[in-house]
Amino acid sequence: MSKFLAIDFETANNAPDSACAIGLVRGENGKIVQEESFLIRPPSPEFFFTHIHGLTWEHVMDAPDFGLLWPDIAPLFEGVDFLAAHNAGFDSRVLKSCCSLHDLTMPHQEFTCTVKLARGMWEVRPTKLPNVAHFLGLDLNHHDALSDSRACANIVLAAERDGWSFDTGYDNVGERYIAIDQI
Repeated sequence: MSKFLAIDFETANNAPDSACAIGLVRGENGKIVQEESFLIRPPSPEFFFTHIHGLTWEHVMDAPDFGLLWPDIAPLFEGVDFLAAHNAGFDSRVLKSCCSLHDLTMPHQEFTCTVKLARGMWEVRPTKLPNVAHFLGLDLNHHDALSDSRACANIVLAAERDGWSFDTGYDNVGERYIAIDQI
């Protein structure tokens, strides 16, 4: 069994550095061992996605920006084999942009995309997070960063119970469901 960190960002607008919330769930040896969520003050008060996640500038204006939050969350990245996200391309882009904006060193781990993992392991279609959560019987408050990252972590744990491992990471036709982006 692996050590991994499941990540989910919510963003204020279309800018990849506009993270306004983050959920982080650490899995180790087949179980969840730590859960954290934080509001983040994005660089701009422009919120276009309130209708999706319910967050507004007023919710986050007194929260730390990503650079100030980083010392609190960086230890969660230490010692993990990989990062996991549902639609990893999105979350890896947000992480990369937020780190770049605040001149922070990027975590070195690869992302495993749980969309690809669910398709490869169980042939789930469609593979939006609510669909996969329903398939696996997981509770989900979609677009709540902690709930989404917990569901993502539970997808990885279910895949590991069903024989998947990050080290091999292959489905039955030889397609690897690992990194969208190596960061």
